[in-house]
Amino acid sequence: MRAKEFVTEERAGKIPGGADNAMPGARRMRDNGGYDRTYHLNRMMMAAACHDGKDTKAVKNMDAGSWVEKYNTAHPYTKEEDNMIVGAIKTIGADHHHQISDHRSTEMPDTHKTSPVRAFKGYPR
Repeated sequence: MRAKEFVTEERAGKIPGGADNAMPGARRMRDNGGYDRTYHLNRMMMAAACHDGKDTKAVKNMDAGSWVEKYNTAHPYTKEEDNMIVGAIKTIGADHHHQISDHRSTEMPDTHKTSPVRAFKGYPR
């Protein structure tokens, strides 16, 4: 038995022989610091979906991060549920921010202002 068969030292793996011939291209990426690969991949694919592919310029009108970014979220519907979340945060300790404090569910201001149906054959809107 050779030492390389049982000594496991950390080293980066290599693309298996011949696999690079079968790939048209490959890029390796991660977020700066390598903290959250799943979130980073989600944002990368969102940006790629918004891109037209005609150049390599950054996508306009897309924030680099979402408002949630590296936080989990809780969305209580009532004051009682909000109290439960606050109590849980105090119990286990957490870095938290109170984003929205109004617990009423309301429609957007422009909802139901105009009918989506056009008038026809004597039927008004």
